[in-house]
Order: sequence, then C-alpha cells, then structure tokens
Amino acid sequence: ELPEACLSLWMRMMFSSLVDADFLDTEDFFDSQKSRQRSQYPPLPVLYDRFNLAYSKLTDTADSSELNSIRKNIYQSCLTSAKQKPGIFSLTVPTGGGKTLSSLAFALEHAKNHNKGRIIYGIPFTSIIEQNAKVFKDFLGHEVVLEHHSNIEVTEDKEDRYSRLAAENWDAPLIVTTNVQLFESLHASRTSRCRKLHNLRNSIIILDEAQQLPRDFHAPITQVMQQLSDHFGVTWVLCTATQPDFSPQKDNFGRTLLEGLNDVREIVTDPTTLAQQLKRVEVQLPDLDAPKTTWDELADSLSQLDSVLAIVNTRKHAKKLFDQLPQSDGNFCLTANMCAEHRTVVITEIKHRLKQKREGDQRPLRVISTQLIEAGVDVDFPAVYRAIAGLDSIAQSAGRCNREGKLSGLGKVIVFKPEEASPPGFLRQGENITTELIATEQLDDPLSPDSLKAYFRLMNARGERDKHNIIGLLKNQASKDNPVNISFRTAAEKFKLIDNNGAAIIVPYKKPGEDTSPVLDWLERLKADPLSNKWVYKKLQRYSVSLPQSLIDRLDKEGYFDYIGGLLVLADSYYLSNRWGFHLPDTLLPMEATMF
Repeated sequence: ELPEACLSLWMRMMFSSLVDADFLDTEDFFDSQKSRQRSQYPPLPVLYDRFNLAYSKLTDTADSSELNSIRKNIYQSCLTSAKQKPGIFSLTVPTGGGKTLSSLAFALEHAKNHNKGRIIYGIPFTSIIEQNAKVFKDFLGHEVVLEHHSNIEVTEDKEDRYSRLAAENWDAPLIVTTNVQLFESLHASRTSRCRKLHNLRNSIIILDEAQQLPRDFHAPITQVMQQLSDHFGVTWVLCTATQPDFSPQKDNFGRTLLEGLNDVREIVTDPTTLAQQLKRVEVQLPDLDAPKTTWDELADSLSQLDSVLAIVNTRKHAKKLFDQLPQSDGNFCLTANMCAEHRTVVITEIKHRLKQKREGDQRPLRVISTQLIEAGVDVDFPAVYRAIAGLDSIAQSAGRCNREGKLSGLGKVIVFKPEEASPPGFLRQGENITTELIATEQLDDPLSPDSLKAYFRLMNARGERDKHNIIGLLKNQASKDNPVNISFRTAAEKFKLIDNNGAAIIVPYKKPGEDTSPVLDWLERLKADPLSNKWVYKKLQRYSVSLPQSLIDRLDKEGYFDYIGGLLVLADSYYLSNRWGFHLPDTLLPMEATMF
C-alpha cells in the first residue's frame, strides 16, 4: 500500500501510462510504419555482452600505470556493489578516476542481477550530453542510446499534433538526458513531458555531477527519488567527485530541514584514501587579504605561460579577459554564447593542440572558459587559473589540470579574486562560503572529502531546501466535497531548476569550411513535413543558445528573429561562427550586464 505522500507520484505515473498510450495510438494512425519500428531495441543482456567485449579490448591495450590500476579497482568495486539489492548508491570518485565507464558497468551488472529495464543518465549540462552519449554509443552501439535535451521544445501555445508526437517517451534501453528534463518532467503538468514517466519504473538512474542539483529543490528532488526507489523499483547512483550530503537533516531544535535519502550505500570503500591516491594538483588559494586581480594583470600572467586554462564566472568576464590576451591563433574562448556544435568544434581543436604540445609543438595554447568546462570536458592542462567560486567548482576546475597525472610533479591550480564580483545569488554565495572557510583555516586540503563536506554543510544551511513549497503543493488537501485535491499545475509552474527566465534560440552556426548553416534547410524540412522530420529537433539541440527572456524580447521587437516551426531563429549576422558565437548588436550593448 502506497503512503499518502506518494499519491501525487502514483497519479502522475498512471497519467503517464494513459498519455503515452494515446500518443502511440495517434502515431500509429499517422505513421503506422514508424509505429511498428518502436521498441525494436536489443535487450540489456545483449548490451551487457557488448560492453564487456569493448571494455576488455580497451583494458588489454591500456598502460600498466598506477592511475590505470586505481581505475581498475574502482571498476571492480562497481561490479561488486552492483550485486547488492536495489536502492540508492553513491559513487564518490575524483576527476580522472574513470567513473563514466565504471558507473555504466555498475548499471549493466545491476540490471543483469536484478532484471532492470533501462538505464538513464541525468547530466547537469547540455554541453556534455553529446560527449557522454558518444562514449556510450562507442561501447554499446548508436542505435540503443537516446539523447534527450531540454532546451529545444515547442512552447505550449504553439504545440500541435505534430510537435507533440516529437516528444520522446524514453523507450530506449539507455537514455542520456539533463537533470532539468528528468526532474522537471517528474513535476510537470504538460502531457508531452509527463509521457515518459512510466518508463522510469524498474530502471537504473545515474545522476552525474550530483552536486549540481539546486539546493532550493533538494527536498522535492530527494522525496521523489526515495519514492521511486521504495515503490517503483528504481535504483539511483549519485555519481560525482564532490559528493553532496542528501542524508536526513535536522536543525539544533530538532526540526526537520530535509527528509533526504535513506540508506545511501557508497560503492567505493574509502573515498578519503582514494582522493589522496588520485591527487594530481596543488591548489593555491588566495589569502584573505589578497588584492583583486584585474583582467589586464591576469592576461599578463597567462601570457607568460605556453599552456594554460583560465576559468571565470560569467560570459561577460570571459569575453573581457579574452580581449586582453595578446593576439594569437592559440587563443580560444568557451562560453554558453556558443551552441553545442560550435563548442564541440572548439574543444576538439583544443584537444588536438594539447596533443601536439605533448609531442613538442611550441605554439602557445591559452583557453578562457566559463564553468561549462568544469564538468565532463576531458582536457588536461599543466596550469589552471580559477576565479574564486564555490569549493565544488574549484574542485571541478582542478580536474582539468594534470588530469592524466603525466607531469613530473603536481599541476598548479591558482585561485584568484577577479576585479569584478560574481552576480548576486548562488554563485556569489558559493564564493562567500569558500572565503569563510579560508578565513577559519578549514581548507588545508581543499580537495579532500572533509573540506567538501564542510563546504556543503555551510551552503545548505544558508538557504531553503524547498524554497517554493513544492512538497506542500503536492500533498492531497482532501475535503468532504473534494477527496483528491493536489496542486499539480502550480507545482509544475514553480518547479524550474534553472531560474533565469531564459529560453533557447536557434543559431545559424557554420562549421569551418561551410558557407551556409544547415539550420535553415532543417527548419524548412520540419515546416514542410513535421511528422516525417522529427529528427530535426535532435539536430537543432546542438544549434541552440540560451538567452535571458528580457533580452530575447528586445531582440524580437527589433526584428532579429524569425519564427519557424514555433522556434526562434537568430539572424545570421549576430552569430560569429569563427569566434565566441552570439554577440549583441551595438544598440543593445547595455544589456550585456545580464549575460551571466
């Protein structure tokens, strides 16, 4: 018997089953051939065999280094823990420990032992979905992996029977998606977003970079995680180098701050020892009274190094620092002003330059990036500069330094105070807490699990864990006249993991050597035949940029967009394909202050 607190989730699961059945019937009516092709995927046991064969080939040719030995031990720990009963697990592995493949090994082994139906990866950033999905496709086959982003969706007022059919129902054996798509769908009211929920039953869900789950939503997120685990057969894995604390928590007066997650089992035996074994960098934190560093001073320091990565907190800061660097074809900039396809091209070139430098290339390589490079982008620099931020972000930045441990000594991570502060809000709060820990001398070993635990304890104490009362809204306010009264729509409106009032626009990015962008051709195909060209939505996910809604509204009034198929498309002249992507017209430059 389900507890009363689980009633809203149970109703949503039932609704999802009905909605998906309706979608499938509609699809069968309009495209019976496509309908017959659905769910023609190999089962997870077949993928288990594919993975083991591919992994054996990989390890057979790997160097017998200390790092690979540690990775092998982590992998074996995952296989051993996968035999345990279903529930909630954590995998705490420092960057470079191979947790992507190890977590997939856990999932496949766990599925084999407990007859699970599918594997779902929740990832915090769209920028690394393609990278992780490519790894899985290389090991398991392209046809079995579904990528489902959250930034290209037709708005409800423009939704029609064709665009609704483009919504995915997650019937593939392995889904790679965003935390936004996953958890907002679990609290959604729109039929197209609820459609997939019943397919979460009896699945394994891996949350990569679990520390990125927003604090303001910890309570409803952990509640639905626990309910799915207890009543719908879901096994969860919290996978990160900087493990947050989601255990039940009370204040000094015994009041519950977070119901949290119960019986979370750590897959790695001793995370503290593992962190020491995988230590590859020295982090230099600024003194409490250290002066701020100007962009000009920082650019001068970077220009003295021939291979360096600098990470700042906003797009505006990245552009200012990039403009201060001496002119060179070795300068690269990475921000969310670039669409995913653009970033992939630039990251590929950066990796190529890094490989060339290891082979003796003397050309300088200097990369300026926002924090998007911190999670899952496998680059390896000998030195990293990081604008002061939350300790978890600093730890992730350190993962881009001496990643493979090939330097003769430790890599250098230099944390500095930039001349311009972070924007108010969560970023600023993380920076302040790091500064507080420096002041109280609690960061002798900044990357240790104990230091990160102290950081998250302070961070969680400074805010609410259910800021928008989602749990209250999803309780049944029953009465004699209304036995079921749950505020589903209001909860859906308030459950927005990215609270920037922004939206995605399509940009006409042109790859090197292309005279025109493929975007317009794709959109014309979509407009001509929405049903047969649903694949276009997936293509467009890689050609989108998120902007503040206020800026979009101003650009729209001045005619910088076209509406095609219900989607906003930027004019060609406002996207610099050879540099940093979207750029503001001169008339709107004051709006740059909003570009975080």
